[in-house]
Amino acid sequence: MLNEGSSSKPKKCIEPETLKKIKSIASHVGLLVTLMIYCLIGGLVFRNLELPAEFEKLNGLKSALLKQRQDLLSSVNGSVITNLTDLAKWEEATLRPYEQAVQDAARSGLSMELVPKITATEEDILKAEPIIAERWSILQAVFFASTILTTIGYGNVFPSTTSGRVFCIMFALVGIPLTLTVIADYGKLFAEGVSSVAKRMRSKLPKKLISCVPSNQTGKKSLGALAAVLLLLIYLACGAALFMLWETNWSFFEGFYFCFVTMTTIGFGDVVPTNPKYMLFCTGYILVGLALTSTIIELVRRQYAHSWKKLQALSGPFAETLRKLGEQAGGDMSIFQTDLKRLMSTAMSMSRRKKSGVEKSDLKDADWAEAFVAAYQAMEESKKDEPKPEPEPSRKPIMQIIIYESSV
Repeated sequence: MLNEGSSSKPKKCIEPETLKKIKSIASHVGLLVTLMIYCLIGGLVFRNLELPAEFEKLNGLKSALLKQRQDLLSSVNGSVITNLTDLAKWEEATLRPYEQAVQDAARSGLSMELVPKITATEEDILKAEPIIAERWSILQAVFFASTILTTIGYGNVFPSTTSGRVFCIMFALVGIPLTLTVIADYGKLFAEGVSSVAKRMRSKLPKKLISCVPSNQTGKKSLGALAAVLLLLIYLACGAALFMLWETNWSFFEGFYFCFVTMTTIGFGDVVPTNPKYMLFCTGYILVGLALTSTIIELVRRQYAHSWKKLQALSGPFAETLRKLGEQAGGDMSIFQTDLKRLMSTAMSMSRRKKSGVEKSDLKDADWAEAFVAAYQAMEESKKDEPKPEPEPSRKPIMQIIIYESSV
């Protein structure tokens, strides 16, 4: 029994930090689950819309193929060919229609059942039925829906009915932004995870290895971009090894090629998995790989942008200064060529020293050294296209520096 005046405060079962982490995890998982449910529903709708039309088309092709085969066999048994003219007429009337029927059936996924014995009778041949390969099974329909959401679009399976195409448009308009949101969310998680792992590994590395790692910001970014590309290659290689096991007629290179074309959303469609047992895993592998690929591509893009801005910021002012010096002088610049080459070699050595990250005090000088190298190379290029001026007889040649800023 509580005493009067005493207040009992409810104890918090969950700490605020723990609750925050749970909400964050639930948010990430919720996005992925929402996308998976949306993809599953889309696959089922596509199956219901396209499967009846697909079976109707395949049954029509099957009937046409059986009829053409029967006509071919009957024509072979009852034809008497005595010359090339009769052979040409027979090919045009009987063989060509059968070949066309076989091609149409093959394009639509209809294949002929092979007769097991070479000594099979005519009755065995006539009993051989075309095999209908169902393109709109549940797993393949879900996989097709995932290729729409990820904008890969292999092109081997596509909606053929008007209702299926209308639904495809609406499904893509809603699903593609959702997929991009999920990819961006998990890409951010991957980036944070890789950064955290890199920091932990750096603290545990021996001092000799730490001294080899660049200490400046530019070197760290370059090393991070290189590590990200290596991680992507490892992920693609793992996927290639798995697909090589699942698809019996695939080599490792074909699996790697398929993974690369898929993760970059190129999606040629020339190499596509056909085993329906692993379609769900393939869908998950693609979603995770797209998040990883988008993150790595963004890291590399930032590194390119940083290098480009740095080149512009350094070479621009330095080249402008040398240009102004050249405007105030006259004569032939070839006299000064040897000294410029010496300066360039010194600048290149300073640039290499900067990249090694050993002497931090010379970073600023090394920046100007890189700028000088860029400016001098631009001068060399512009010199090739310019006519050499004739020296005036009444004046002594004066050193002239003509530098044109290069637009990379």
